[in-house]
Amino acid sequence: MSEMNHPVLEKSQIIKASIISFILGAVLLVVAVMPAEYGMDPTGAGDLLGFNRLYVPESDQDNDLGTIVATVNLPLIKLEKAGSGPDVARPVEADFPAPDEQLSNREDETQVIVPAGKGIEFKINMLKYGTVKYEWTTANNEVLYFDFHGEVKQKEEVKDVYFESYTIANSNNMVGTFLAPYEGKHGWFFRNSSNEDVVVNLRLKGQYEL
Repeated sequence: MSEMNHPVLEKSQIIKASIISFILGAVLLVVAVMPAEYGMDPTGAGDLLGFNRLYVPESDQDNDLGTIVATVNLPLIKLEKAGSGPDVARPVEADFPAPDEQLSNREDETQVIVPAGKGIEFKINMLKYGTVKYEWTTANNEVLYFDFHGEVKQKEEVKDVYFESYTIANSNNMVGTFLAPYEGKHGWFFRNSSNEDVVVNLRLKGQYEL
């Protein structure tokens, strides 16, 4: 039986292969692993190759998890919570025609501080069919209960105010475009169930008055 001759690598070849493997490993570490796992991209190759998009800061993961847990523990919001209820009649002023001219366009940025364990309202004055774009976000991703609603402007003061709820939810952020269905005050009621004050950063752009 003939003997099999196995190739024997010389010492220099082994050293050369080891050096090449080390260099390739170092390149992968700097180009792929560091940008994707640690958000560090010293060469810029991670951004070029898209590895930076895989990086998620731990604080963001913790905040997202905290938001999910907080939302799961919140009570469901029922249909009956929307609006002023069947015992309050819709005012005739709600059906008045829209004005010939709307309010001038403007932009504002402001902060609303929602006290711990309490609720607060922020409203703007709008004419019928006026429009506004809005964006609000809690400063530290805290979840608040809110009722985005509007009250009809009435000639005489009444005991039970008629209002319509446009959106009721629990969230840390809201963005949208709004068309006022009648003249009056429109805005948000925020309720903070936590033990610390919550800051809401609000941006507005459209036809309204503060």
